[in-house]
Amino acid sequence: MDTFEAIYHRRSVRQYKDTPVSDDMLNKVLDAARWAPSWANTQCTRYVVVKDPVTKARLAETVNRGNPATEAIKQAPMVIVACAELGKSGYYRGGIVTDRGEEWFMFDVGIAMQNLALAAQALGLGTVHVGYIPDSKKVDEILDLPEGVVSVEMTPLGYPAAEAKAPPRRELADIVFYEKYGKH
Repeated sequence: MDTFEAIYHRRSVRQYKDTPVSDDMLNKVLDAARWAPSWANTQCTRYVVVKDPVTKARLAETVNRGNPATEAIKQAPMVIVACAELGKSGYYRGGIVTDRGEEWFMFDVGIAMQNLALAAQALGLGTVHVGYIPDSKKVDEILDLPEGVVSVEMTPLGYPAAEAKAPPRRELADIVFYEKYGKH
């Protein structure tokens, strides 16, 4: 599958088969995430792979009530929780160098997770970005994250049980401006 095909066909999958994902396929999607660009190549993103049904159920409890991905977290063969080592992304020589420096790790994790999602799509696997987590400190506690490492998002990973439909997309003319915002 080429890059554009993976981009155009990736969907948020919320129903999974119970078919296990091989370690080889898992490592391929994690390796794709590893190759994502990051602030000054600091590579602050870390991954916790969770297969244990009890732990997956506990993670599902941290997601916002009514989120359709809650059952997917329990149902998929595994969940990958993307974490960030703080104090790296957005920093240079130990200091913050941009007015959004302390938040830059979110950008790095997002890029890495999109690489992971596209690689999963290319391999016939499904994912869904799950970031609506009202109490991320609970996720950190469940996974026993050390100080200075925080959870950012999670994604179930597995074989889709149903075909997900593509939501409509805005036209380029609605989202692209030239030289100044609002100028077409």
